Amino acid sequence: MVRLKDIAQLVGVSVMTVSKALRDEPDVSAATKARIKKLAADMGYVPDSSAQGLRTKTTRLFGLVIPSTTNPIYARIVFAIEERAHELGYDLLLCHTYNKPEREDACLRRLLSRRVDGLFIAPVYRFEAEARIYQEIIARNTPTVLLGAPAAFCKSFPAIEIEELVASYNATKHLLALGHKKIAYFTGPPAAPWAHERFEGYRRALREVNIEVDDKLVFQSGNTIEDGTKATLQMLNEGVQPTAIMAVSDLVAIGCAETLLQQGIKIPEDISLVGFGNILTAEHYRVPLTTISQPKFRLGVTAVETMQKLIRGEKIQLKRLAAELVERKSTAPPKA
Repeated sequence: MVRLKDIAQLVGVSVMTVSKALRDEPDVSAATKARIKKLAADMGYVPDSSAQGLRTKTTRLFGLVIPSTTNPIYARIVFAIEERAHELGYDLLLCHTYNKPEREDACLRRLLSRRVDGLFIAPVYRFEAEARIYQEIIARNTPTVLLGAPAAFCKSFPAIEIEELVASYNATKHLLALGHKKIAYFTGPPAAPWAHERFEGYRRALREVNIEVDDKLVFQSGNTIEDGTKATLQMLNEGVQPTAIMAVSDLVAIGCAETLLQQGIKIPEDISLVGFGNILTAEHYRVPLTTISQPKFRLGVTAVETMQKLIRGEKIQLKRLAAELVERKSTAPPKA
């Protein structure tokens, strides 16, 4: 392993001069800096991050905790955070919770033990008003940014949110404008604030045209393709026949679409379908999906920018990111 001492001996300067040159300190001449940096590169010198961390009391590490990268929504967000963090000289430690509170606890404690400079968390939502691990983060004063709406147990942290309610409202208005009045809704995880906001957007759009939510048209799903399949089968078994379906996510919508098509129900000729998220599959599905486009990359970049402000001790002024309706072939006017 190449040491600063080895470079100093070859250049004929002190170890302190080499250290300053590699840190771009101003009291080392440009010519000496250039010579030292070139020699360090030629010799394959790699700074000891542990030693630097002891000196600066930082680790240049961020912790990122998400349910799973198999969810296309998070894949894009992770890409944005990693890209921006890399530009700033930070490495990323990634953990998956699989939406299990006990695994989230373990992930966060491991990251805290690594003394990360900041945490990005897509929370595992729960109904409890408090979660001990989040209290531990507050006690450690670790800068933390939430990826998504905060719940009661994590409301102390800044959150990068999407205009969930407005987006869902606009998607429902789109179906109403096409002439649909009997619109089913596949809801999301009961404990997730974003799922409640999306349902509220649906409800408000209906009430605006004097249509009350019919409980027979509301089906509990979740956030996966399998959840969409189960909700659709329940709807069909109960004999409910809406002219359109609003799904809480694209994955749920795709599970729904597959089930409908297998039953010989055509989209959008027999029933219209709207998703939420605009994942890549939505555009390239065999019936391209009308959906809400979430600004996933911008969410990740905004999260890192917010983290920088937290680390610098600056005041945080957050605003929700807008999401737009993308019209494709899965929606059309209902049959006469």
